Amino acid sequence: MSQLNKSLFFLISFFGIISSNAQNEVYKTEAVIADTTFVNLKDYSSDFIYDMKYATEDNFLKAKVYDCAECLLRLKTVKALIAANNDFMKKGFRIKIYDCYRPLSIQKKMWEIVSNPEYVADPKKGSIHNRGGAVDISIVDSNGKEANMGTPFDFFGIKASHNYVQLPKSVLSNRKFLKKIMIKNGFNSFDSEWWHYNLKTGLKDKVSNQKWNCD
Repeated sequence: MSQLNKSLFFLISFFGIISSNAQNEVYKTEAVIADTTFVNLKDYSSDFIYDMKYATEDNFLKAKVYDCAECLLRLKTVKALIAANNDFMKKGFRIKIYDCYRPLSIQKKMWEIVSNPEYVADPKKGSIHNRGGAVDISIVDSNGKEANMGTPFDFFGIKASHNYVQLPKSVLSNRKFLKKIMIKNGFNSFDSEWWHYNLKTGLKDKVSNQKWNCD
């Protein structure tokens, strides 16, 4: 091979490598998902237990308001929730989910059924559930038995409050354990509801009416 041909071969190979790397970089950039994107939790982890109450009539509304039992959240909430669940699993527990993201249209439907701000957030203001940054949860042990938290989910009374201490030591211990792990992983508790946790970085996200596919 002549010196000229060798030089041409080198240049073609060199720019071919650059072009290939550039294409890979573009692909990687396009594949990145923003932390505020809505995603389905089940696409990121199979380690959760689901009891999506509002996809049934087993809730305080006595009405099914979700078409199907899907848990959508913003990606950053999913990441934090998976991290928390990993901590629970190290202790022999897993997160049980009652509710996740709630579209604004569903919030309006709930408000029509129970128009009381003590029980349902006014859709004019929206809640962090409508922002994709809140979850309603409990924990279950390795046998699938739910930890005793003193009241059922969506119990509207003083006994559901974190500040209520007239409960058995085991119940207080379970609530403390749940709260400790969730706070460690970037969530805030909600004083009047032991089951409700907000992602700290999700409070300023916009209210959304994102829908999900039930097929």
